[in-house]
This record gives sequence, structure tokens and C-alpha cells, in this order.
Amino acid sequence: MGRKRLTQILPWLLPLRVKQKVFCFYLKMKLDRNRYALRQADELLPHLLFESHCPMYNRNTGFDMVYQENKVFNLKLAAATMEKLLIRPGETFSFWQLVRYADRDTPYREGLVEIDGKLTTRPGGGLCQISNLLFWIFLHTPLTIVERRGHLVRDFPEPKSDAPTGVDATVSEGWTDLKVRNDTQATFQISFVFDGEQIIGRVLADRDEGLTYEIVNGAPSYYRKKGAVYEEVDIRQKIVVRASEECIASNLLYRNRCRIGYPLPEGTLIEEKG
Repeated sequence: MGRKRLTQILPWLLPLRVKQKVFCFYLKMKLDRNRYALRQADELLPHLLFESHCPMYNRNTGFDMVYQENKVFNLKLAAATMEKLLIRPGETFSFWQLVRYADRDTPYREGLVEIDGKLTTRPGGGLCQISNLLFWIFLHTPLTIVERRGHLVRDFPEPKSDAPTGVDATVSEGWTDLKVRNDTQATFQISFVFDGEQIIGRVLADRDEGLTYEIVNGAPSYYRKKGAVYEEVDIRQKIVVRASEECIASNLLYRNRCRIGYPLPEGTLIEEKG
């Protein structure tokens, strides 16, 4: 069993610790000399680079569906702060720099979050779904990933989407952000559409470079260590010239690893380790 943190021993210190972390989190961004993307345009840029449709409701959580409804409400508040956002040359996109005051006028509702390895509810729960979607569409651009952390635990099966296993980005204010930087001469833009039970994420640009960015993953592997089951999978990015279909680059972006918190399908090969 891991060593307990001071806030686990003295829970009354937790609100003070959170305020301290959040203060330092934003102070660091204020002093880091990055130029953060903040401008939301009135119109969409002309070139659609990539579009993804993602189910908003997950019926496999084991929790009342009211928390899924609340999550969608929270997603809409967060999305409004980023709708038609421009990421111009030299600018850095930060999830929290934009979403920081999304609930200033309208409070978040209770949604699902993971705290200390346990699934529970908290105001603003579920925002990781929009950071997951953003990370997925950013991978289809030449934007440079500056900060991304995957979920350490997957507590329930995710509904099917066009994003492969291992493509996600968790966010936690004061602790974990999603950041990308525009090192190109093009301007990029993000946009969202809430359509029935789906959220549609789009990334657009002011020019078409004639390239397609494809994300592929290998077959996930599973192993058991100290009684817990883990999943590992490699995520690769291929850059293809659209006109000739020639692949001009293929890079391993990262190896994703997370603990699986639900029973895997019968017959799944699980290697024993350690």
C-alpha cells in the first residue's frame, strides 16, 4: 500500500491544497512567456482538416444516467469557451487557460470523476470527454503536443467512436493540462457541434497543405501485475501526401498504459508479470 498523502491523513487541508495548486498552476502560465490562444472568431476558417463524431452518453458506467446528462451540460459550458477559437502561428492552446471560468455564470453540475483511484461524482465531472476529443483531432494536424497525460485507470468500457484505443487526454485543474503549440505558419481553429447524442469536434485551417495525418495503433496487449490488469498500446502518426497517397513520415508518438477497472471479454490474453 502506498504512503498516504498529508491531505489523506488531514482531509480538512485539502481545500487549501487545491487553492494553492490552482494558484501556482495559473501563475506558472502567466510567467512562462508563452503566447496563449484566446481569440474566438466570428466565422469558421475555410479548410476542414478533420472531423470526429463522439457519443456523449455512456450507459456502461454503473451510475445513474443523470450523471451522463449532467456531463453533457458541463461539456456544453466548456465548449462555449473554445468555440471557433483560433490558434495562430506561435500561439499555444491550453485547455484550462480557456475553460478556467466556464462556470462563472452558470455552475457546473455533478458528473463522474476519478479521485484517488476511485470513481465518484463532483461538479464539473466529465470534462475529460472534451479533452479526449480535442487531443484526437489535434493529432490530425501538424500542431506540436506540449502537454498530454493519459488516464491512469479506465473504470468502464467506453462507447465506440472513431478514436482508437489509447488516444485520450485527462485534465485536472491545478494538476494536468492539455497543451498544443502552433509551430507552423498556418492558423488553426476548433469548433464543436452538439447533435442529438453525439458531440462533433472539428479542426479547420486557413490553408490546405495537401497533407493527411493518420493515427494508427497496434494491437493492445494486457498483463496482470500485483492483481491488477493493465493495457498497453503503441500510438503512431502517419503523414500522407493526399494527391499521391505517398507516406512521407511514420512516427511512434507514445506508448499508452492504463489499468483496466472492469472485466475484459472472455478469452482475452492476459500475460502474468511480476
